[in-house]
Amino acid sequence: MTKQIFVNLPVEDLNKSMDFFKKLGFTFNMQFTDEKAACLEIGENIFAMLLTKPMFQGFTKKPISDAKKVTEVLIAIDVETKVEVDTLVKMAVAAGGKTYMAPQDHGWMYQHGFEDLDGHQWEVFYSDMSKLPQQ
Repeated sequence: MTKQIFVNLPVEDLNKSMDFFKKLGFTFNMQFTDEKAACLEIGENIFAMLLTKPMFQGFTKKPISDAKKVTEVLIAIDVETKVEVDTLVKMAVAAGGKTYMAPQDHGWMYQHGFEDLDGHQWEVFYSDMSKLPQQ
């Protein structure tokens, strides 16, 4: 079974990206952080490696997609309340990110999202499984 997940994301300016996520309340594992990479701690055993583009390119032979123009992945993170969804999105916008769609309330799940400085899309959601419609 898998023990941890590391999502690798290319970033234009590592220091600006780190500042952005610090403003959202995230922390970094400094053991895996240097001038080329930063280990963003998302949750228990869940991390995003923010990699400078040259560092990222070293892991693939394919060209790096421009997340400001195309969507390659949606990073979805579950939070404790609807208020926390809205708060995190507001913090992201205040830190220089932007929203890309209106919040959606499905009754049992509430979601909203933001783009970080490099255009990566982060879906923030709260779900109440007791309200999930029975099929």
